[in-house]
Amino acid sequence: MAKKRPQTKAVTPQLTDGEIPVVGAREPCPCGSGRRYKACHGRAAAHAATTQHVQRPFEGLNGECDWVALRELVPAATASLALKGGLPDGVPSVTLATVLPMAWPALRRDDGSILLALQNESSSGDLARDLADTLQRALEAEPGTPVPARRVPAEGPRLQDLFDADVDFAPEVHEGFEFWVPESGENASPEVTASLERANAAAIPTVRLNGVDAAYWCETPDKNHLRWVMPHPEEKLLDALARLHAAGTSSLGEGTRLVGSFRAHGLMVPVWDLPSEMGAEECEKPAAELAERLASALAEDAPLTPEQRRARGGLTNRQVTLS
Repeated sequence: MAKKRPQTKAVTPQLTDGEIPVVGAREPCPCGSGRRYKACHGRAAAHAATTQHVQRPFEGLNGECDWVALRELVPAATASLALKGGLPDGVPSVTLATVLPMAWPALRRDDGSILLALQNESSSGDLARDLADTLQRALEAEPGTPVPARRVPAEGPRLQDLFDADVDFAPEVHEGFEFWVPESGENASPEVTASLERANAAAIPTVRLNGVDAAYWCETPDKNHLRWVMPHPEEKLLDALARLHAAGTSSLGEGTRLVGSFRAHGLMVPVWDLPSEMGAEECEKPAAELAERLASALAEDAPLTPEQRRARGGLTNRQVTLS
């Protein structure tokens, strides 16, 4: 007859209030249950991360394509943000930034203004929820303090719930990260100064075109590129680009070529190689003309010809998914 296992008393959780810290999957859960983290609070955290994944986190925001570009393409940029109901007392402004020093998720400056970083990691699978949580904590933070990262609760508002939909999203691209240091002359710490120098040294020169939406020119040592975030459904956009490519009209002029595309946050980003002597200003007119050709191609609904299908296959084979 098998022996009965002695019953063990349940361990009283040690943490009754506040958040449960994230630890390794096989480590004891910080709540004090006696179970491994992955079998206790880690299970709920993992469930939240897998069930909340949102393919297009910026859908519904003004300037969705530019949000994607600032998240994935642009080294240094800012954009003013307008909250529903206006800014609370003591907060003169809220500014979106591509990145902040020491990878801070957000910073509440001495004057009460807020910088919200866009290029930080997502913990919940819904970037819009993560950013909204960070922003809300920044609004409550003491002036002069950064906002730390944390695992975002499964329930909570998203960016779309916080921002005024009637205000345009107008990003400003910068040559470097001097916007980290306020114009008031507030002294930057040695850590921020060192981080600023490293970031400026690594930044790729980037310019947002004026004549079309969400198209960004960038300079690299060997050649320049135009990366253009587009809002159209992927299958329809691939068909349209294939029609242009097969007709020899998908380029931006002599020495340029459409080399492929990548997916980012549910949108397609076609990429063109440019000669090193072709700057952002020289891209403006060809890009506007291409936008007109693309609009016509998007309006076509006839089946693709064999040549167009081959062009589409080539474009599909050169796709990369970033997020």
